[in-house]
Amino acid sequence: MPMPPLKSRVPLLLAELDRLYPAAECELDFASPFQLLVAVILSAQCTDRRVNQVTPALFARYPDAAALAAADPAELEELIRPTGFFRAKAKNLRACAAALVERHGGEVPEALDDLTALPGVGRKTANCVRGDAFGLPGITVDTHVGRLARRLGLTKHDDPVKAEFALMKLLPEASWTRGSHQIILHGRRVCHARRPLCSDCTLAAFCPQIGVLKSSSPQGASRKPSPRPGRSGRPDDLKT
Repeated sequence: MPMPPLKSRVPLLLAELDRLYPAAECELDFASPFQLLVAVILSAQCTDRRVNQVTPALFARYPDAAALAAADPAELEELIRPTGFFRAKAKNLRACAAALVERHGGEVPEALDDLTALPGVGRKTANCVRGDAFGLPGITVDTHVGRLARRLGLTKHDDPVKAEFALMKLLPEASWTRGSHQIILHGRRVCHARRPLCSDCTLAAFCPQIGVLKSSSPQGASRKPSPRPGRSGRPDDLKT
């Protein structure tokens, strides 16, 4: 059966993602926009599960931007050490918190330009915060979203920003935040980077498998989708 045209495939793809992941949402634990911003910064090159193990003690010690901005660097580094790259992350967290205090009265801004002007915050982090903390539409192009978008033929771009704008033109705005989380979950559980489980994938009818090695599907076919979260894939938000 021939692959449907791209415009015909998009609604079918979104409908299947809705069926597979009807309750998809951010897997980072947070109770405020500030906590989500901190958690997303920590999630660069780290699993969401590990971040969720670290943040309770972190938020108890530094409950707001002012407290985090005044944190002792060594103490902060020790608290976030399990997330990796802890020195760079501690530096970014303190600088970001200081900027929140100086520019926004300690509150996390909603505007994309204001968020991306904060130290350690790129478009992926900003879109995640806007979507999950403020309910504003945004596409979070992490490594999973970028990889699946290329395999599905939704974009040819490796650059996350170019991929984001390409997806914005294709996907209905109402699906941007939820769809990002659904694609991330599918990338973690089925469409793995090295051995995608193509033979088990219900998106196969809509996927031209662009860039997928022919040997990937047979190797992955014997494996079942894993519920374990993978790396959150936000490395370019880890600014030093």
